[in-house]
Amino acid sequence: MSYPGYPPTGYPPFPGYPPTGQESSFPPPGQYPYPSGFPPMGGGAYPPAPSSGYPGAGGYPAPGGYPAPGGYPGAPQPGGAPSYPGVLPGQGFGAPPGGAGFSGYPQPPTQSYGGGPAQVPLPGGFPGGAMPSQYPGGQPPYPSQINTESFPSYPVFSPVSWDYSSEPAAMTQGTHGTIRPAANFDAMRDAEVLRKAMKGFGTDEQAIIDVVANRSNDQRQKIKAAFKTMYGKDLIKDLKSELSGNMEELILALFMPPTYYDAWSLRNAMKGAGTQERVLIEILCSRTNQEIREIVRCYQSEFGRDLEKDIRSDTSGHFERLLVSMCQGNRDENQNVNHQLAQEDAQRLYQAGEGRLGTDESCFNMVLATRSFPQLKATMEAYSRMANRDLLSSVSREFSGNVESGLKTILQCALNRPAFFAERLYYSMKGAGTDDSTLVRIVVTRSEIDLVQIKQMFSQMYQKTLGTVIASDTSGDYRKLLLAIVGQ
Repeated sequence: MSYPGYPPTGYPPFPGYPPTGQESSFPPPGQYPYPSGFPPMGGGAYPPAPSSGYPGAGGYPAPGGYPAPGGYPGAPQPGGAPSYPGVLPGQGFGAPPGGAGFSGYPQPPTQSYGGGPAQVPLPGGFPGGAMPSQYPGGQPPYPSQINTESFPSYPVFSPVSWDYSSEPAAMTQGTHGTIRPAANFDAMRDAEVLRKAMKGFGTDEQAIIDVVANRSNDQRQKIKAAFKTMYGKDLIKDLKSELSGNMEELILALFMPPTYYDAWSLRNAMKGAGTQERVLIEILCSRTNQEIREIVRCYQSEFGRDLEKDIRSDTSGHFERLLVSMCQGNRDENQNVNHQLAQEDAQRLYQAGEGRLGTDESCFNMVLATRSFPQLKATMEAYSRMANRDLLSSVSREFSGNVESGLKTILQCALNRPAFFAERLYYSMKGAGTDDSTLVRIVVTRSEIDLVQIKQMFSQMYQKTLGTVIASDTSGDYRKLLLAIVGQ
């Protein structure tokens, strides 16, 4: 659907773009038309979050250390969702086994939360002031390479999208993805393979899968540029004409630059009637400062809209305030833990919730929106020792609805980020039907960051491999491509 006055007639100014002295090699602003709207995301709204059952503050068992099915309290009954390790049936999040000292309680695997102080974008339009890695040899592409008409129904990739690569996330979170850059990469050779796969009668989907599932996002951007240079045609347009349904959505997601895909997902979640709050929570509460700041810039430059204003107009109350705090991208990212502060924050949160009549929501917002993830983990441990109750359980008792989901997502990411995404994947495929948009979004966005750990946590939490569940819930080439990405 279209909006009055939307889209804008041209691109907003972008600091440092094009680079000084290279204006002539870049197309002029306003050359790229905006599409009339977004396609509906398949699968509808985000699946409801479980009312309880998330692990206690101690986290998950280390890979390989999980007891055999049936060998721990609260083992899942046939056909039922399992309880989490260390949580007795009917006891919610209570005190973890072993009491205050967490003796014998399983710890989550080593987790990286994002390194060092936040990077402030330098003049030049690119984080750190460097040219994006998509440009071979640091040289900007020819205008013909980036003048993509892209998809008629999906937002186009304008030149300013090119400074959003997958590298910041990989650098700050550690690369444990199932997709790594291909060795001996040749963009022109891959473009030729894709051209042959779509030429003539019928489509060789397997050839397409073999290429896109085994190239990094950075390499896919180069393939897209090479295809237009070699054939004078837009690769995305050709793929759209050959594909449909979930397979089309998955392929298009793989060819979007990562930050653009996050920004597009947020825009789509707030466009039209209703709001997909779970999408807003998943993205804004789990990304690093640098990722969030780039998403905000991309949202403005691509859609001519202010992300914070859109959040304010689509949400309300304490949930609105939490999301506005998140989209500032100002969380402390110091990896050192201040145990005295953790004790003080635990006391502060107890007095704001369990220790009083009513709830001081702003206190929870302040602590959970500003403290680093390692610091929050220490606060959760201090809270359990002091209150004899898990902080996640207290949030469930004091809050409800979307603000509860948002606060719990932050705490879950502090405890064990891969486990959070494993749970989201499980509920996207649980029960009748599949929330394909959530399945696609998580598999694609985490494929170069932590999908290896997500697979490990999925197996430990549900006694099934992620690949097995995907295979039973999907079909055809869509299933083949998903399994190729998760490395099944």
